[in-house]
Amino acid sequence: MLAADFSKGLENFDLNISFTLGHEIMALTGPSGSGKTTLLNCIAGIVQPDQGEISLNGRIFYTEGKRPLKIQKRKVGYLFQDYALFPHFTAEQNIFYSMQGKRDSPMLKELIHILGIEEILAKYPHQISGGEKQRVALARALVAKPDILLLDEPFSALDDDTRDRCHHQLLRIHDRWQIPVIFVTHRKSDAEKLAHRSLRIERGQMAEQ
Repeated sequence: MLAADFSKGLENFDLNISFTLGHEIMALTGPSGSGKTTLLNCIAGIVQPDQGEISLNGRIFYTEGKRPLKIQKRKVGYLFQDYALFPHFTAEQNIFYSMQGKRDSPMLKELIHILGIEEILAKYPHQISGGEKQRVALARALVAKPDILLLDEPFSALDDDTRDRCHHQLLRIHDRWQIPVIFVTHRKSDAEKLAHRSLRIERGQMAEQ
């Protein structure tokens, strides 16, 4: 279970967060600049809160007055909004970048099959579509066997058909992995289709929907 109870000062307001999340999918909605990505970054360890506490399955990520847990030790899978693929790496090399252990593991083969990316592993990011980039980035986020998955507007650049396929793949992966998932979206339909819960954030203040 993820437990987040913290505050972080932003340029024009304070972000105040307090929620718990089990093995569910939660959507973060709200206007641009309201603090949604900062929330993800605090969980991942890219940004540190000013006060409060963040923990996952009893492991303390951050608590006020103590050194925060390093990013590498948090076991967080993060899919960035622009996917952040290395342009000079093939899709396969991008996936392997964050992987530890055998590259022919059954788990990796299953993940590649679920995402349907077998035929693009030898291609470079500029040779594949937006939906394919999204699936490669998702595979890279999952191969390290994370305890939580964070997705920052993962469907924003996709056409309707590709978005539907990616929705299906995310639900299939969640059903298989049973880990907490938090995704940011501006589309009400994404939240309604995928999320067990929705959390709306406006100017740093949250309201469960």
